[in-house]
Amino acid sequence: MAIVAVAGGSGKLGRAIVDGIKAAGNFEVLVLARKASARIVETDYSSPDAIAAVLEKNNVHVVVSALSSQSPPEQEFNLLKGADKSSVTKRYIPSIWGIRYTEEIASYFPPAATKLSFLSALQATSLDWTAVYNGYFLDYYGAPKVKTYMPPMALVVDLANNFAAIPGSGDVPVVFTHTFDVGHFTAALLTKDKWEKESYIIGDKVTLNEFVKLGEEVKKTKFTIEHDPIEKLKTGQITELPSHPPFYPYFPKQMLQGMFAAFGNMFENGVFDLKPSHTLNQDFPEIKPKTVKALITEAYGA
Repeated sequence: MAIVAVAGGSGKLGRAIVDGIKAAGNFEVLVLARKASARIVETDYSSPDAIAAVLEKNNVHVVVSALSSQSPPEQEFNLLKGADKSSVTKRYIPSIWGIRYTEEIASYFPPAATKLSFLSALQATSLDWTAVYNGYFLDYYGAPKVKTYMPPMALVVDLANNFAAIPGSGDVPVVFTHTFDVGHFTAALLTKDKWEKESYIIGDKVTLNEFVKLGEEVKKTKFTIEHDPIEKLKTGQITELPSHPPFYPYFPKQMLQGMFAAFGNMFENGVFDLKPSHTLNQDFPEIKPKTVKALITEAYGA
């Protein structure tokens, strides 16, 4: 049985990916982490040579990176260098997991520049690789009521408080995918003989206005709805949602507003309206991803 190493596999998205690969049963899973316990292998992310040694020792054929966006970029660079050095490692999935970033997006959303640099570095390797694009994580809207490893963090729609702050028109479709579905599709992707450079997962696609309407229908109540014009978003400001203040001690208000304003801008500009010519959904129709309505119903229907 081929061995897949998941970097960051003890983290939020990483755990969901590990769960999905284990459930599929086609691969043995090894978790790479800075500290080892159980089936986790201690890994020194500061050294490509040390990483290569770990991969070779454990006969790792595929590396899946789910390193946090808060991790120093050097960790991902060293990981892919180590994978390229390893004589047994042939395939790599970088820690992108979202949208297809561009230089324009990087001009107002700095993490995009880091993600683009990962892809540039991969192109210089001999590895077979693919970047996975899955839109925005649906989990944030159901946590902690719906099982997930992600924290609750309301963006645009605050289901718990019947409140929404719509960026722009709210009429542009957005792809939302649950992390467990990302895990299921990633497990299936590992079985493909040929990888394209881009692999797309469409969990569900709704406009933000439709998202709010679904919330109102399931909760049987009208939401308070505010609108944030693009001009406001470009200043790094959004309408504060009722669930945001408790996060400020850990995620300062200015930083949270700036990040969410960037997402609002991307939502309105269609960046999350993924329109690929081919999807993993088409390759693996047996995987039925969780819809926005199903998540809201599971979290608030009762």
